[in-house]
Amino acid sequence: MLNKVPEVTLYFWVIKILCTTVGETAADYLNDNLGFGLTNTTYLVGALLIAALVFQFRARKYVPGIYWLAVVLISVVGTLITDNLVDNFGVALETTTIAFSIALAATFAAWYRSERTLSIHTIVTTRREAFYWLAILFTFALGTAAGDLAAERLGIGYGPSVLIFAALIGVVALAHFRFKLNAVLSFWLAYILTRPLGASIGDYMSQPTKDGGQGLGTTVTSVIFLGTILALVIFLTVTRRDVIELDAVDTHPRSSDRASVLIVANKTAATPALLEAVRERTAAGPARFVLLVPNPDHLVFDRVGQDVTHGEQVLALSLPLLSEAAGGEVEGRVAHSQNAYDVVAAELDANVYDDVILSTLPHQVSHWLHLDLPRRVADLGLPVRTVTAAHELALVPA
Repeated sequence: MLNKVPEVTLYFWVIKILCTTVGETAADYLNDNLGFGLTNTTYLVGALLIAALVFQFRARKYVPGIYWLAVVLISVVGTLITDNLVDNFGVALETTTIAFSIALAATFAAWYRSERTLSIHTIVTTRREAFYWLAILFTFALGTAAGDLAAERLGIGYGPSVLIFAALIGVVALAHFRFKLNAVLSFWLAYILTRPLGASIGDYMSQPTKDGGQGLGTTVTSVIFLGTILALVIFLTVTRRDVIELDAVDTHPRSSDRASVLIVANKTAATPALLEAVRERTAAGPARFVLLVPNPDHLVFDRVGQDVTHGEQVLALSLPLLSEAAGGEVEGRVAHSQNAYDVVAAELDANVYDDVILSTLPHQVSHWLHLDLPRRVADLGLPVRTVTAAHELALVPA
């Protein structure tokens, strides 16, 4: 699959806040104005969400209309989950806020444990997409609980709540751009905070003036925001300004008579088996080779480790041997992650290659083979040759 989510641009955040506002006002409109009640409204919107997610999961790439319809519906469902717990089951807002915080943290923990990344730039498998939508559901439920807790139970009011949550998002943005707070962590913090911000905006515009709102009502507020969302989604569908392109311009253009080969290796970066594979590939036709070494010091939230001594040692020892085998200079660098699949996917996004050579240890000791890395890389669309080496011939001891 191509990446299934949009690029994080200004359009993304504007539509996200609009969707969260609709989630608040649409739930109130169906529940109160149309008299569906919380239970019937939950069943109706829940069924629509399931249908939207079926289309979203079946799509092979990001489709703005399907994606944002799912976000609108999941925002309503997230609101209804919290409202049902509070109104129908008498659960305190403090309790729901804590419970959804724990549920969201558990989702992130399971996601990272499974995929070793929380980045939204590599939502290219069904499992990652499932984690993504589950996290979004809990952010909406948490945001509803936290927003209602701040605006109503704590008596802050709708207008001041808008300013408070907007200021918190501003703090996250400042921490990211000024103090280099990790991009993935910054994204999810801001994503969580946009939910109570949107809910507070919705309440501020729709609630009666005597209660601190603007008195527009849920109908008018929902129509205004849904119309704006529709216009922006049409604009993005036509312009594709929020599409994460996978066919990026090659930063190393190749001539028509020279192929580009990506070598991915770590402890087996210069074993006899790999050197022989490079010689065979060179004999098949002119080629340029790039050695990419996953970063073993990668830490949580995709943060690059400060110590890349291991990767640099691999390059220093292997590049001369690989260059000799290739009959020319081989480029090499240490990647920004230890997740080999993400490393390859990112490299193929940024540069054009004809095939991939994956060098690893035998199956009984190879983590990459246990994860079926060769097949997953082949699913990215390029021929993959897997070269295994004896454990005792590893370049760097485990």
